[in-house]
Amino acid sequence: MTTERDSRPVNKETQPLSPRERFYRRERRSVPAARAFAHEALAEWGVRERADDVVLCVSELATNALVHGVPPGRGFLLRLLPCGDGVRVEVHDSGDGVPAVPLTSGQEPGEGGRGLLLVSELADKWGVGEREPGKIVWCEVGVGWRS
Repeated sequence: MTTERDSRPVNKETQPLSPRERFYRRERRSVPAARAFAHEALAEWGVRERADDVVLCVSELATNALVHGVPPGRGFLLRLLPCGDGVRVEVHDSGDGVPAVPLTSGQEPGEGGRGLLLVSELADKWGVGEREPGKIVWCEVGVGWRS
């Protein structure tokens, strides 16, 4: 039995999109690096619709991880996954605590506290999952690439 290799180009629309992930250290330059990584992954996937929303969510979740979730000497993992008609952003850290939107109706935000508020407004859904040690803060943003 013999087989032949098909050398025709594969239609990218039929290829499954692979998840992307990258680990970042606990340092300020990790947030812009995470934004650039997300922007690059979205461009490779052909995401145009709501790409800025996804990148902003990445920025806010990465910032939250650095400020509140990553103990000294550790880092965080950023995962971008295709899901249904959108993109799922996950930030894994090993810190304690459960993040929540700190504002209630009528309150003005202080110096901080806007990150998860922005994520809750931009993302179609978001939440917190368990991991040992720490947590996964995630959000999903519909980008309209599948029906």
